[in-house]
Amino acid sequence: MTDNRNMFIAIGLSLAILIGWQFYFGIPQAEKQRQLAEQQRAAQQTEQVQQGAQPGATTPTPDGAAVPSRGTAPPRALTREQAIAATPRVAIDTPRLKGSISLRGGRVDDLSLLDYRETVDPKSPHIVLLSPSGAPNPFYAEFGWTSAPGTNVKVPGPDALWTAQGGALTPGAPIVLTYDNGEGLLFRRTFAVDDQYMFTVKDEVENRGGAAVTLFPYALVSRHGLPATQGFYILHEGMIGVLGDAGLQEVTYSKLEDAQPHTYKATGGWLGITDKYWAATVIPDQATAVDARFSSHQAGTSRTFQADYLAAGKTVEPGATTASQGRLFAGAKVVAVVDGYQSRYQIDRFDLLIDWGWFYFITKPLFLVIDWIYHVVGNFGVAILIVTVLLKLIFFPLANKSYASMAKMKALQPEMMAIRERYADDKVKQQQLTMELYKKQKVNPVAGCLPILIQIPVFFALYKVLFVTIEMRHAPFFGWIHDLSAPDPTTIFNLFGLIPWDPGAVPVIGAYLMLGAWPLIMGVTMWVQMKLNPAPPDPTQQMIFNWMPIIFTFMLAHFAAGLVIYWAWNNTLSVLQQALIMKRHGVKIELWDNIRSVFKKKAPAKH
Repeated sequence: MTDNRNMFIAIGLSLAILIGWQFYFGIPQAEKQRQLAEQQRAAQQTEQVQQGAQPGATTPTPDGAAVPSRGTAPPRALTREQAIAATPRVAIDTPRLKGSISLRGGRVDDLSLLDYRETVDPKSPHIVLLSPSGAPNPFYAEFGWTSAPGTNVKVPGPDALWTAQGGALTPGAPIVLTYDNGEGLLFRRTFAVDDQYMFTVKDEVENRGGAAVTLFPYALVSRHGLPATQGFYILHEGMIGVLGDAGLQEVTYSKLEDAQPHTYKATGGWLGITDKYWAATVIPDQATAVDARFSSHQAGTSRTFQADYLAAGKTVEPGATTASQGRLFAGAKVVAVVDGYQSRYQIDRFDLLIDWGWFYFITKPLFLVIDWIYHVVGNFGVAILIVTVLLKLIFFPLANKSYASMAKMKALQPEMMAIRERYADDKVKQQQLTMELYKKQKVNPVAGCLPILIQIPVFFALYKVLFVTIEMRHAPFFGWIHDLSAPDPTTIFNLFGLIPWDPGAVPVIGAYLMLGAWPLIMGVTMWVQMKLNPAPPDPTQQMIFNWMPIIFTFMLAHFAAGLVIYWAWNNTLSVLQQALIMKRHGVKIELWDNIRSVFKKKAPAKH
């Protein structure tokens, strides 16, 4: 029975490895192939691209008003620089942002992040977040007013030309845009920005006419075309928001294609479009009831994705003025910044803009500890090593009990071997006497698995921290590790760079040939740790456990280097801890004997 239980545990661990490989490597590759096929299909379409607003699904209010669905780029393709130069603009100049607001449409549609570059090369281009319609990959935010159908109120749309008052938009100098519809309505839009990534947008309407009008404030984030995504199962990219009773909503691009809009009713909240490290979200006043929507529609050869909200109508009497205020977050998802905005503006669960995952209660505290240590030692890699030691101390009582049980099993090996030899032809008797021996000596045969099992939630939490937090992006360690969030760039198949050849370029199997130094170190430490333990009596179990370090080595070769460093360091600490416990219990440490036995030539079986 014990042997069967151990076998089931071994099979379960092996299945977990295979499932993990599928989620973290197989699925992303399939998703990338799907996106490539989608792009090729779109490229083959011959429809003419339309300009401006396109008809699409809307979510009308009881009054019939709806947020307009924005379309794609004009037929003549422009470079980003040409598209920006094609319209008059007001500059945005802050310590973190560089860009401009288009006076045609009054959109925030040109934004670069000054603190982040595309690669670890300090001379590489800055990250571009927002781009105007007409440029490649348009992505922009828009605030405005809409009216109920049939009212014939002229409201400023994407082609409306606004007039600017003031110079560049800076943290200390808001700008005011004005637009006169020529029919008695004067629109004013005031933009303010802080020294991070938050814009405050106030829209006012002054009625100089002779009749009351009713207008509905809205805000939207629109992205034209299916963007390239990481494609990882544990990372959400696409539409995101926290919307009242619906809570956190994460809708992928693929779920919106050829689907009805996702609609919600909420008071306050926020919604937008997120990438791995960056996001653009619109945030209504937290006391305002809104109709929120995630939608998508085909416009020409491209698909447009949009997140928007629509507030209740405001009636403006003659001679009166009404106003609506919202906010736009457009920038990097820095944990301290996002948390600060949530606290300062009381934005409902805004910290969920960062994809902490199901283990939120582990992942975020783990990050906060690592980040605090980083600010003390100045290196995220060193912070991970220190946190690993702290985790070992936290789990020490459980691990100590587990390793003590394993040490006792090691001491019982001679008696167990004697039972197997005495009853070689009676498996039932072997199991019965072995269980009696365990019971007599108070040994738990499955306790040896606990050190691995208790690491799994922490392992996934740390993986999340390394994978989704921008603080880890391009964070160096020592030597050849210049980015802890990226895989080890070296590989044994070109002798770690000594041979001028890129194994990753080999068709089909290239990804499997990227086997770096740190994954190899991790594999060796895992193998050494297993050689400290008693060998499973069943040959099948022995084979599974012998192959596990090899499987883990190849699997973790594609994981973030910081995670592999953690695992190798954790294995090393576990070996030291287990060896000390075995010595304290008077058990001989047969590590070298077990390692030598692997390479000994086995004698042929006697017949």
